[in-house]
Formats: sequence, structure tokens, C-alpha cells
Amino acid sequence: MSIEKLIKQMLSNSPEISRKELMERLKKAREKTAGFISDEILLRMIAAEFGIEISHKESWAPTLLIGDLVPGLNDVTVIGRVVAVFPSKIFKSEESGKFASLFVVDASGMLRVVLWNDKPSLIDSGILKVGQIIRFSHGYTRENRNGQVELHIGDKSDVQINPQDISGKDYPDINKFSIKIKEITKAYANKNLHLVGAVKEVFPTATFKKKDSCSGKVQRFILSDETGELSVVVWNEKVDELEKRLRKGVKLQIVNAKAKKAAIEGLEIHVDTGTYVEVLASTPEFFKIADLKEGLNHVNVKGEVATKPIIRNVKTSERETVKLAVFELKDETGKIWVSSWRKNAETAGNLKVGDKITIKNAFVKKGFGDQLEISTRSTTSIQKP
Repeated sequence: MSIEKLIKQMLSNSPEISRKELMERLKKAREKTAGFISDEILLRMIAAEFGIEISHKESWAPTLLIGDLVPGLNDVTVIGRVVAVFPSKIFKSEESGKFASLFVVDASGMLRVVLWNDKPSLIDSGILKVGQIIRFSHGYTRENRNGQVELHIGDKSDVQINPQDISGKDYPDINKFSIKIKEITKAYANKNLHLVGAVKEVFPTATFKKKDSCSGKVQRFILSDETGELSVVVWNEKVDELEKRLRKGVKLQIVNAKAKKAAIEGLEIHVDTGTYVEVLASTPEFFKIADLKEGLNHVNVKGEVATKPIIRNVKTSERETVKLAVFELKDETGKIWVSSWRKNAETAGNLKVGDKITIKNAFVKKGFGDQLEISTRSTTSIQKP
């Protein structure tokens, strides 16, 4: 579609947007991406931001599932969710250029996509990210050195981010393809795997001499999940990327690592430049009421309000008058009293019997009659989910 036709279609579908405003947005987008991304792609991104529907009647070839791809196909259209993104790199042959790669998944499998020429700027500029749904059109497929099919996206290809005619719920995340540690047997030797786990132990980085006399780096750590644990070996530039992020307790998502035979017995996981490692945001651990003990700090609990909160003014040991709300909380394992102070007293005062709530960053102590109670502090939050 020509640029002018695209602009007219956008203005027709959204008359509240002026041509001047649209052209200013396009100019800013060009400057942000240093002119490496075509105006058509930029306009489609702007359309998505404004919620403008764009017709694709002439654009797309039939969409293929990842699992149906074979090498040697031309004019291929594939849709998938991005699960890994790698920085762009410079290549030099007869002419120098730039390429970048990413992994996408659909319900049928996972695929490496290689971006060429101006397309890596989508990654460099931060426009293309993990989690997005992407439609790649007018691409071609090749077989890589490991015998796997890849999709290549060049000058004549199109990249559409979060297309409005595609439902994200139809595209899984990497968890669909992840494997539990206990399931990694000898049958997986020399195969690429995806797994999620927490760092249990980190060992110091070591250096070694490569065959070309250059120095290399290697680092090991122990990864665990609810089914077991195993050793992970990180190589060379990946060590530089992960060294400062690896610490005990950090949760990792590892995409496209290789299982190899360990020196002593069993298998170990190897992480190199083709592996994507993401540090996952840790989710708070919630205690069951029956497991609470005196002295526990930074406690998170979920439960149901069992009694109507009673609010009163009390004097502290510093003779300060503050609000206190007291109510009983229950879950499937038991009940406990909650003392909510100051701003949390006001929050608790609006609760009703039967409300489902979460309490985060509280502490447990003995209260009236030597009974355990949850007590709030200034950083405690009480919320309805």
C-alpha cells in the first residue's frame, strides 16, 4: 500500500485526527528510529497506538503455522508471540550490514526469525519487545546449520506489531514449551530446551584459553524448580551479560539452551550466544494462616474478612494518638486477628465481612491474651484483589 493511501485510510477511519497531527507523529517516529524503519511500518505502528483499523486486503499471503514450515518457502506469512529478542549484530562479507534475531511461538511450535538490513532497528529502538504478537509477511524460509527451519525477513518483508485483527489469547507464551528439570533425561542430550527455575547457588567465574589463544569465560550455577535441580554452564559473552544478575533466589526463564552430557554423570544445561535468559519478577510468597509464627517479618497473607473491623483511637508509648482497626481474617487453614494501624486502619475500616483481601509486608507478634496476630507497619498494604 502506498504511503498516501495509508494516510488517507487512517484519516478516513479516524476523522478526529488531523493530517498535520499525523505527519508530526510520523516525523517524530522517523527521528526516534534514525530513519531506519520505513514510513509504512511507522504509520502502521501509529495507527495501532490510535486504535485505527487498517485494511490489509492486498497485503497478506495465507498465514502458515510454525509447525508446518519447511525450508525453501517464499512469500511466507507467519504470526507468533515474541518470547526472546537478541541484540543486532554487524556482518561483513562483500558488503557489510546488520542483522538481528528473535524467537516467536504459536500453538504449533517455536521459530527463529532473522531480521536483515533496516529491520533490526525495530529491536535496537525498543519498538519490538518480548510478549508482543507479530505478523511477519513476505518472508522466506531457510534451514540453519542445526537442520532447523528459520524465517528470514528482508527489504521486501513487512513486520506488523500487535495486529488489531489478531487475538493474543490464541498465542501461548514460552511456558507452553518449557520443561521441568525432573523430565530432562538422556533422551534430551544435545537438544535445545526451555526452562524456568530459581538460582540456588552461584559459582565464581573462571577464564580459559580458547584454541585461537583468545581468552574465554565460563560460569556455573545451580538452577532448581519444584521437581529438582541441575547445573547450568554459561559461556563467554553470556557470562558478561549475566554475571551481575545471577544471585541466589533470582528466578530465570531460559529459552533455547542446550542439554549436554555432564563430565561426571547426568546432563547439564549450556547457555551461549543463542540462548535468551530473562530475569523474572519475583511473585510474593503467601503464608497460610496455620503456618504463621511469632517473629515472622515481611509476611504476605490472603484471606477473607471474618468479623466487622472495629476502629478506635489509641495512645502510643510516645503519647501519640493514632487510629487502630482490629478484625479477624480467615483462610482454609484457620483464623487470626489483624491489627491495622494509622493509614491501614482507615483502609480496614471500609472492609466488610466476606471481603477477600491480601495483606503484604506485615509482621506476626503475640497480642492480647498471648494470641498470635498480624500487625501492620507503614509499608504494609491491605487490598482487595
